[in-house]
Amino acid sequence: MGLAIFDLDNTLLAGDSDYLWGQFLVEHGIVDAEHYERENLRYYREYQAGTLDIHSFLAFQLRSLAAHDMTTLHRWRDQYLREKIEPIILSKALVLIENHRRQGHTLLIITATNRFITGPIAERLGVANLLASEPAIHNGRYTGAVAGVPCFREGKVVRLEAWLSENSLTLGESWFYSDSHNDIPLLEKVTHPTAVDPDPQLIEHAQRNHWPVISLR
Repeated sequence: MGLAIFDLDNTLLAGDSDYLWGQFLVEHGIVDAEHYERENLRYYREYQAGTLDIHSFLAFQLRSLAAHDMTTLHRWRDQYLREKIEPIILSKALVLIENHRRQGHTLLIITATNRFITGPIAERLGVANLLASEPAIHNGRYTGAVAGVPCFREGKVVRLEAWLSENSLTLGESWFYSDSHNDIPLLEKVTHPTAVDPDPQLIEHAQRNHWPVISLR
């Protein structure tokens, strides 16, 4: 049985769910607009440039989760999913996922974006297995810290290897679809790496290594 792994942001989605969550918070007056928008954009540009400090970013992003109770957060998240995520789900991404499902492949989304945001998105896309950065919870509230290894760059490899071991699986015949050069460490581990609407750094790497390059847009 094969394993089909998918990055989420700008791969299965025509946008970045992390960045859009920040926009949602700003638009609804939940955070200080000027400060949050400036920092959110700075971190996004650092991600694109490959210079992102994931621990610094998660401390920034998870702070808003720690400031509110679960009921309020879930209500906001439902609205965010309707307003920001539903419009950017790519129909070709749904077809790609379904093609792998029909072949009997195990499906997995792996993303640096935290599970609070991505859990319901994975459900909406029909993918039961999700590896994401994990926000720490204590006494029923988010603490603002990250639990375990952030699911980013080499951290994706670490998290995937642990997941494979826990589920008695191997990479064997495996696919990974991603748009970002930040995912090169994992792309190099699978038997079928595929660049999806790739950024300039990834398309150069893909062409040099004769990887397929596709578009879901």
